[in-house]
Amino acid sequence: MEIPFLDLKRQYLSIKTEMDTAIQSVIDEHRFVGGEVVSSFEKAFAKAHKVKHCIGVGNATDALFVILKSLGIGIGDEVIVPAHGWLSAAEMVSLSGATPVFADVEMKRFGLDPISVEEKITARTKAIIPIHLYGQICEIEALAELTKKHHLYLIEDAAQAHFAEKDGKMPGSWGIASAFSFYPSKILGAFGDGGAILTNDDIFAKQCRMFANHGGLSKNDHQVKGINSRLDTLQAAVLNVKLNHVEKWIEARNRIAKRYSEAFTAIEGIITPAVNETETHNFHIYCIRAKRRDALKAHLQNAGISTEIHYPLASPLTPAFKANDKPEGFPNSFQLQNEVLSLPIYPELTEAEIGYVIERVKEFG
Repeated sequence: MEIPFLDLKRQYLSIKTEMDTAIQSVIDEHRFVGGEVVSSFEKAFAKAHKVKHCIGVGNATDALFVILKSLGIGIGDEVIVPAHGWLSAAEMVSLSGATPVFADVEMKRFGLDPISVEEKITARTKAIIPIHLYGQICEIEALAELTKKHHLYLIEDAAQAHFAEKDGKMPGSWGIASAFSFYPSKILGAFGDGGAILTNDDIFAKQCRMFANHGGLSKNDHQVKGINSRLDTLQAAVLNVKLNHVEKWIEARNRIAKRYSEAFTAIEGIITPAVNETETHNFHIYCIRAKRRDALKAHLQNAGISTEIHYPLASPLTPAFKANDKPEGFPNSFQLQNEVLSLPIYPELTEAEIGYVIERVKEFG
């Protein structure tokens, strides 16, 4: 049996008629940038996350850059980012002119460790950017308290955390703003790149929208120096269709995750994701920790099961950032890079495929 890590064609075929109709309507109207399709998606996405404002942008990396620049963060400033996770935040901090300062992550949710973060705060620290990794809210309350205590901005990297919820609140509720990705593989994925900023701050929402639109709210209106980063109309049309299905997709992912965890919990050398049943985990990624990770990955590959490593190298060790910090300060992040393994998890997996993954993992264990 061959099981790909992700099969987006299956998802498309399940909603083909709706999707083709939505795309064709954009083509018929010949409105490919902006318009009601985009604004309707922005309103719906903000409402779904219990947040006031959504600004569609080109991708989540752009979203982080727009947030940083709109906050005036730049040369001489420091921003604390996780050592484990996708490195867009560190990249955008650097490109804004500020210095990314890496902190370690905790081992339950793999988000920024508040203790490590507080150790990194200096007089030059202006913000903290935690990642809600794999589809689960990080230890956000403690981080929010730190930002209040030290008068810092809290910027949420929610690129993987669509519709995740904790104590009735969703990404964008704790910080000044949150950044989302609509990369095709995400829980809510476009047919190309796309991203968004969510915020409850009216003035900041306007600042972000202006900066992402050449510095103004309308054509030829340039109030500040900005960039061009927009969510295009075709992608918004795709996302509008998928919004109607995402709740059931998340439910399906949770069912698969529960089956995996029940099967793997007793296997020595494997640690399954920690899930609090009072919270909403979207299971964008089902990530286990395995002591013999590389051998398990090879075993599953030989059985036709595709897996991924999120992430194989801690950000401070990448060639882009290796001069910034020494590895000794991030024991959890450096342990995780050798243990994490992501298994196939998407709603269209068949019962036979789910059972096959389970049996092959148990066979290895």
